[in-house]
Amino acid sequence: MRIKTGSFIFVLLIAALSGCATVPKTAQQPPQARPPSGFYHKVERGQTLWRIARTYGIELDELLSINNISDSNRLETGQSILIPAKANAGASVTYNDEDFVWPLRGKVVTNFGSTVNSISNKGLNIEPSKTDSVIASRSGKVVFYNDDFLDMGKTLIIEHPGGFWTVYARNSEVFVRAGDIVQRASLIAKVGSAGRANVSYLHFQIRKGSVAKNPYHYLP
Repeated sequence: MRIKTGSFIFVLLIAALSGCATVPKTAQQPPQARPPSGFYHKVERGQTLWRIARTYGIELDELLSINNISDSNRLETGQSILIPAKANAGASVTYNDEDFVWPLRGKVVTNFGSTVNSISNKGLNIEPSKTDSVIASRSGKVVFYNDDFLDMGKTLIIEHPGGFWTVYARNSEVFVRAGDIVQRASLIAKVGSAGRANVSYLHFQIRKGSVAKNPYHYLP
């Protein structure tokens, strides 16, 4: 194992992935009431909930709450999303920071939150289709690499701006190492198999700090 960061958040992230420690949870807030006024945003092809939230200057969790969107829901083209009145109605989309892209072309075989062997899946399991190439979901710095992390094969973690991390596990080959700077959509690995499952698939996570997020909210 090689670690090139002294970040406390990174330590919590590794602990959460390994199951060696539990990240303290904040007290749950009561469900947020639907705002009395606001306006609707019609989802365009390729848009994500994360990008819509950033466009209007609101938190993603708030957008999920006021629209009663659960972690299992995907965003659909043409869907109307309620934006609270306090948001900037005149905002225009800017791309000063990068969106996330799919790390592998293929079929999602296990969704975020699904239970497998009594364990809740903290990401997406993606079977490759036409290619086994794994690409960086967003530009960042490789901060972790291990040849067989938690029986999940060759595993990478990339740190991104804004407190985000992406995890890529079950690789057969890896082309980057800790300390490398990678660009979005650059080749970083080849998908493989690991552990008791012989089927090749990528286990992919998006985390904000040490908290696993639903990748569907960030991926187009």
